[in-house]
Amino acid sequence: MDLFDKLEKRPGPLGAFTSDGYGYYTFPKLEGPLGPEMKFNGKDMVVWSINDYLGIGSNEEVKKVDAEATAKYSLSAPMGARLMTGNSDEHEALEKELAEFIHKPEALLLNFGYQGIMSVIHSLVDRNDFLIYDELSHACIVDGKQLAMCDKSVFKHNDIESFKKQLYRAAEKKKDNSSILVITEGVFGMTGDLGILKEIIELKKEVPFRLLVDDAHGFGTLGEDGSGTGTQLGCQDGIDIYFGTFAKAGALIGAFVASEPRVITFLRANVRSQIFAKSLPLPIVATARKRLQLIKDHPEWREKLWENTLKLREGLQKIGYNVLPSESPVTPVLTQGSTDLCMDIMRKLREEHGVFVSGVSYPVVPKGIVLIRLIPTAAHNDAHIEKTLNAFEAIKDFVMSAANKLTA
Repeated sequence: MDLFDKLEKRPGPLGAFTSDGYGYYTFPKLEGPLGPEMKFNGKDMVVWSINDYLGIGSNEEVKKVDAEATAKYSLSAPMGARLMTGNSDEHEALEKELAEFIHKPEALLLNFGYQGIMSVIHSLVDRNDFLIYDELSHACIVDGKQLAMCDKSVFKHNDIESFKKQLYRAAEKKKDNSSILVITEGVFGMTGDLGILKEIIELKKEVPFRLLVDDAHGFGTLGEDGSGTGTQLGCQDGIDIYFGTFAKAGALIGAFVASEPRVITFLRANVRSQIFAKSLPLPIVATARKRLQLIKDHPEWREKLWENTLKLREGLQKIGYNVLPSESPVTPVLTQGSTDLCMDIMRKLREEHGVFVSGVSYPVVPKGIVLIRLIPTAAHNDAHIEKTLNAFEAIKDFVMSAANKLTA
């Protein structure tokens, strides 16, 4: 059978949405300066779908550094992979600053978060090892474990008894040359809850293992100094390998992994997505350094982020919506319903109220569930929140009626 003919007949679980809903429900185009107010299809919107948690993407100091660094270096430099000709003092300085910020000895830059963590997982374990991960882990972790040639098992989301079962199983099966790698997230991006890091770390006393934490949503937003979920929970030292991305609080491309010097030395020579890829362009490295400095210098941005988060969350709950008990700025509103209802909610909020939200349904969440995820930022203000709450109040009867029909 011709490959292209076969592809036509198996579009995949998201195929229908990326064709019929292209440009609206999927691949929408938000236009204008980055911020909480943008345009969609020519209409003004209050936007709750961008992970620029601290509002740093539109910061004037940042934009100045972006322009100056691009003029100085161009987006071409440095040319080549870092292993060969793509290294620079700027790259090494950023790695040092990242390690100091998240309280780890050394860090390694990665070009992208998704590819980076996949490749890190692939390089860390071999066929004699065991990999244990939370069932709600991000797709990049799921894809990373697919690359790993080792024994894999999954534990129920944030369920310590389920984790123990998989850990004890691995301990019983391991050989002298076997190791155990546990992977979870600091903040789960869809539900907003934190990983049970302290409980997992406590079990190191019973069974030796190493812990890798993907803290994409925690980096820059959690902890007294913004250094992430481990700091927030008081267990950063128990995280053996810390992964962070610039794509959320940093509003930028790029990521990093941090650990002991011997681990970073190993990863530097074995993370295939880095050693066979062009280095991060110097303007991106320079602006990442500036953004990190601003995150350190402006704790009030985190305070404003949390102030907005709590106002939005409490307002939605007061109206009568089921807001999941998130421990992070991620604000998930859950209801029963179909994919059609999910699309109707997005359409009504956008077209009738000028509020842009993103919704997910099956196959991202179980059938019969609709999850509307709102991402508050430090750049939102009380007027944005009030407008959004009024919009959710206006569509409440429609949403609840559809949910009631499902359970009737």
